[in-house]
Amino acid sequence: MSKRRGSRRGSGGLPGGTNPMAMLQKMQQDMAEAQENLEHETTEVSVGGGAIKIVISGHQRVQSVEIDADVIDMDDEEWLTDLQDLLVAAVNQAIEQSQAMAAERMEKITGGLGDIPGLGGLLG
Repeated sequence: MSKRRGSRRGSGGLPGGTNPMAMLQKMQQDMAEAQENLEHETTEVSVGGGAIKIVISGHQRVQSVEIDADVIDMDDEEWLTDLQDLLVAAVNQAIEQSQAMAAERMEKITGGLGDIPGLGGLLG
């Protein structure tokens, strides 16, 4: 009978001694830390030539809204409608930037693993 050399199938590791469970646990820790950091990271959006500025966190929480009354033409009959339109545009842009920031942080950790079919974006 021949003996097999180098067969270590029962070890649960990958070639090179890498433990997949340890890698997964590290990734989970890094993702949790990134999520925590995103709560404090912000992005700022300005629309209407600076008429409205919105600061939003990486958790999509609006931190502040500034309206520059000097830029809003209140003599225009449509000023209220214009202001409402600018607010909608600013909030939507802020949310999009915040989501992009969060996705970028997660991508750095997962390295594209979220694109694996069947995971439904579970990892990023």
